[in-house]
Amino acid sequence: MGAGHVSTTTTLGLSTIGIEIEISQGIIVTFKAGSMCFGNAISVIPGDNSHYIEGVSRYIWMPDGEDVPHLVDLQEEPDMELLTARDSSYNQYWLYTRSNPDSAQIITDEDKESILNSSYDGNKPLKVIVHGWNNDGNSNVNRMVKTAILETLDANVIVVDWKRLASSNYVSATNGIPDVGEHLGYFLTWLIESAGGEWKKVHLIGFSLGAHAVGIAGRTAGGKAARVTALDPAGPLWVGNPQALNTSSAHYVEAIHTDGGFLGMSEALAHGDFFPNSGKHPQPGCWISTCSHSRSYRLFASSIYTDHFVAKRCNDTNEAHNNQCTGSEFNMGNCDITKRGSGMYGLSTERKWPF
Repeated sequence: MGAGHVSTTTTLGLSTIGIEIEISQGIIVTFKAGSMCFGNAISVIPGDNSHYIEGVSRYIWMPDGEDVPHLVDLQEEPDMELLTARDSSYNQYWLYTRSNPDSAQIITDEDKESILNSSYDGNKPLKVIVHGWNNDGNSNVNRMVKTAILETLDANVIVVDWKRLASSNYVSATNGIPDVGEHLGYFLTWLIESAGGEWKKVHLIGFSLGAHAVGIAGRTAGGKAARVTALDPAGPLWVGNPQALNTSSAHYVEAIHTDGGFLGMSEALAHGDFFPNSGKHPQPGCWISTCSHSRSYRLFASSIYTDHFVAKRCNDTNEAHNNQCTGSEFNMGNCDITKRGSGMYGLSTERKWPF
């Protein structure tokens, strides 16, 4: 089998089945299609998502919390029972500080006692991390970014675990993102009013669907966050979506695009939009699209340690998408809460950490 190909034509019926597919360089991925009736045969679904056309294609590979690809049906029916039943308890808030860098303290919305019994310090910066689809509080993005922050900064880090909704099908998760973001915005307002803190010290960080969630949280909260960092904001079902991330979510909104046109968005939507390696698949060392998508949070985590990603301003989208930018310099990523800037920026990175 050639790299980046599905080996056979696969017909998916009503039963739950497991299929092994070689998607790149000898990588074997097993995915399950459960209780789905796709009707016609799926001819070829490349592991690199090269077949995908926004608004046209029905199927796409997406990573879970351990970066394992799963096949997603973008026309699957949403779980209306789950969506109707959801409430603020679907968000869990895990606090980490330098006093408890590896063991989460659960802060319960509207329960001040849970704050008083925690290590939360309203005098310190507040960093909030929101994962994407099929992830949870222990997923790679949260572990990597949380660790990088606490090893370089004395801060409160809150990981938002919304796995109850995130573990449903992608269409359901997308439909539920406005509630995830709104509940987060209300929670942050309550937290700061109840336990102290300043909006000028608040930094919201979201990966994939989580990028749109933090955007909504920023627009919902009772104060304006200093900064939002959007890590490859989710593209499928979000292009043209009025709930998508935009510049009104914080004083400075930054987006890092790594799988534009497939799992991420290819167009600029923030104050500062960064397009490492043209902002699309393949990122260096990545053979599948899901790897390029996840590269966004790995680049960001690395930037927190060393702030070494120097980008150059692009004159237009064409330059950004072809890594031909030669303008003024502006660093991608980092955790500088006072960071401000605007425009599109391009840069090249390496294949392996620290990239």
